[in-house]
Amino acid sequence: MRVLVDYRPALRERSGVGEYVHQFVRALLKAFSKPDLDLSLISSSWKDRLVPSSEIEGATIVDRRLPGKLLNLAWHRLGWPPAEVLAGRPFDVTHSLHPLLMPTSRAAQVVTIHDLDFLVHPERTRAEIRRDYPTLVCEHARRADGIVVISESTGRAVEREFGVPPERITVCTPGAPPWQPRPQAPADGYILFIGTLEPRKNVGGLLDAYEQLLARRHDMPRLVLAGKATEEAKPWLERIARAPLSGHVEHIGYVEAPDRRAVYEGARLLVQPSFDEGFGIPVLEAMTLGVPVVASDRGALPEVLGDAGPLVDPATDGALASAIERLVDDGAFAATCASKGVERSRKFSWDAMARGVFAAYQRAIERRCA
Repeated sequence: MRVLVDYRPALRERSGVGEYVHQFVRALLKAFSKPDLDLSLISSSWKDRLVPSSEIEGATIVDRRLPGKLLNLAWHRLGWPPAEVLAGRPFDVTHSLHPLLMPTSRAAQVVTIHDLDFLVHPERTRAEIRRDYPTLVCEHARRADGIVVISESTGRAVEREFGVPPERITVCTPGAPPWQPRPQAPADGYILFIGTLEPRKNVGGLLDAYEQLLARRHDMPRLVLAGKATEEAKPWLERIARAPLSGHVEHIGYVEAPDRRAVYEGARLLVQPSFDEGFGIPVLEAMTLGVPVVASDRGALPEVLGDAGPLVDPATDGALASAIERLVDDGAFAATCASKGVERSRKFSWDAMARGVFAAYQRAIERRCA
């Protein structure tokens, strides 16, 4: 099977979708080899190059020096150029790791849809996502030969919003990292948020909850925000630089993949207060190490966390503050959450995810032929 995967989301900082794309490609290469799978990775950028490495060994690199925004505009609005023209070879499947199709001459077309927050709240998006996704995703989803989603929650939303038959939707959840649980939680650990600082992540609500806690007690662990700051994050960064949050909240910026484990290991607990998540990889990574988690009850987060930690309404800062405080004060409860999280994390496998996607490819080819 000749497959072309759009690797561009993992070309730069691998947070969220980028990390998912990279780990998915690694798992696919590990699970299948030629002749069962002939995998090519396409990248397009004016300045960033996709170079071969040991982590993606076995894949053919198709690296084009074209501005990504220009290629997206041509692909999304004109349906040109076909993937075969860019790569210089034919394919059986093209797989776009975002909701819009990769144009192709004859190959079956598969897309991955992570969530539909861009449809419900376009004001939280920017650039090409705001321009193209709300108007085009429905049409592309209906034309796709196969749709991969990373949670049951997203699968139900795709079926409901776009009228896509359930047999064309395949749920393939991301896998847990190959980390052993940490021996014990640090006594002086911090409260950790990890993710891009954008409106959907509800960073403002987290700061409200943390400020409530500081107002009634002075022994709260410090809050660490780990993630790239978007333009919308400017008011939050200004807020943490002045009282009462100054000296209690730290923004450490984007954390490179090799350094993420150490950031988790230093945490007393993780908070994921998002208004919506297609999955929530930081929750799974934290659980793998035995870090207790507080998460919102929205999107796919309940699917990931299950009963391994408190789920709260992200719009109620009082509920978020109370959940954080309980994990800080109740050592037995925190230990139980950590233990349940480790056990639950073992249910998520990159190998199973790769094999599920490969099966989706086979079904997509059958539909294309039919």
